[in-house]
Amino acid sequence: MVETASFGRFHFNHHRPDLKRWIPAFLSSHRTLFTILWIAAFASVFVWQRNIVEGLLTFRRAPARPLPRLRPAVYNLTDFGGVGDSVTVNTEAFERAISAISKLGKKGGGQLNVPAGNWLTAPFNLTSHMTLFLDQDAVILGIQDEKYWPLMPPLPSYGYGREHRGARYGSLIHGQNLKDVVITGHNGTINGQGQTWWKKYRQKLLNHTRGPLVQIMWSSDIVISNITLRDSPFWTLHPYDCKNVTIKNVTILAPIFEAPNTDGIDPDSCEDMVIEDCYISVGDDGIAIKSGWDQYGVAYGRPSVNILIRNLVIRSMVSAGVSIGSEMSGGVSNVTVENLLVWNSRRAVRIKTSPGRGGYVQHINYRNLTFDNVRVGIVIKTDYNEHPDDGFDPKALPILEDISFTGVHGQGVRVPVRIHGSEEIPVKKVTFRDMSVGITYKKKHIFQCAYVEGRVIGTVFPAPCENLDRYDEQEQLIKHSKSQNVTDIDYDF
Repeated sequence: MVETASFGRFHFNHHRPDLKRWIPAFLSSHRTLFTILWIAAFASVFVWQRNIVEGLLTFRRAPARPLPRLRPAVYNLTDFGGVGDSVTVNTEAFERAISAISKLGKKGGGQLNVPAGNWLTAPFNLTSHMTLFLDQDAVILGIQDEKYWPLMPPLPSYGYGREHRGARYGSLIHGQNLKDVVITGHNGTINGQGQTWWKKYRQKLLNHTRGPLVQIMWSSDIVISNITLRDSPFWTLHPYDCKNVTIKNVTILAPIFEAPNTDGIDPDSCEDMVIEDCYISVGDDGIAIKSGWDQYGVAYGRPSVNILIRNLVIRSMVSAGVSIGSEMSGGVSNVTVENLLVWNSRRAVRIKTSPGRGGYVQHINYRNLTFDNVRVGIVIKTDYNEHPDDGFDPKALPILEDISFTGVHGQGVRVPVRIHGSEEIPVKKVTFRDMSVGITYKKKHIFQCAYVEGRVIGTVFPAPCENLDRYDEQEQLIKHSKSQNVTDIDYDF
């Protein structure tokens, strides 16, 4: 924005001056004054610029924020031989530090500070009652050679493995059966250096499923905040079968193309979880809530339940901003997604499943969603036919019901809604209220439905599909639909 100033009027003598006499006299008498003013102006500019430079240098030289003391015992990685030069491998330094902290559980645990620097390391394990604190300009770098990454058994709710049968690579930062773990900092970074992994995956040179960047399993009371996670080999942040998890003020980054399966956050069979105030731009789903895959997930039997997602900005050009599934065989329920902005993305929010999954997705509430330049806004897909093996039961049909969308707005959306139920897997008890989405295509059928039962309350734009009942703002029935099984799905645009 350009600001303009308004000046008052100048009043001149209406008599025309004798310019031939006035100008030479003026210049002669004022030459010295002009010279002085010019020198003063130049000096002022010089001093002004010098002050700016000194100010910037002072700003750059400003001392780093002191590291808070969050535990009774505080260690620095350098105390254990760590060297942050991007070359020295610091795995043993991390292991020695964490071993020391593991002995302090009854005394309140310990804090490991990672100072500014580039700290190359192979994967390492956390311990209970621990705070990992990354200072500003601290970067933990994952070593790129997969021979340094340990192999682990496949996840029990996924059977033989997500990408390959058998063992899988562990995560860069890992934890199992832990309690009271904090990963935080002054926005330091954990960088998986996933480029080598992505290339080998595309070239089919890997014999095991890639590992996540951070994976915490069978643990409780976990807080991850005020850090940046980037360039994971596979899923970025994977809490597995955990309780009481908070993820707050986290930035998650990966290239939006050519970074396969770099989901941002994958809550998997988790209970009582909050994800808030995060920015995510990755090469797959921003968030994907999961609970196991086909018969293995059904047998494991741990749902994802009581999850609150709020105040997020997400970009996903390959998949969706917030997804549920497709691995949801243990069930997903009591999920709230609110105050979400999805921009420049392929899809905004999506539920995906298929025959063979079993399980359920129910009691899901979306509130205050904003879509900006999104190809498809809301997606429910029931034919996502990807299975771990041939042992799944095709008669294990998931239940999709009680899903509400309130306050949905945006612009530049090609297809605002595509709910693709089926005769085997109908979508039931869907509610739309307060929806107005600016569209890029003026085709008739852009609110697409198939085998859907539910209602529209009040005014919704664009016009909803005929599968849904119509109610007024007071929730009084206006028109009952007799066309729940009508199919109006068009994937051509």
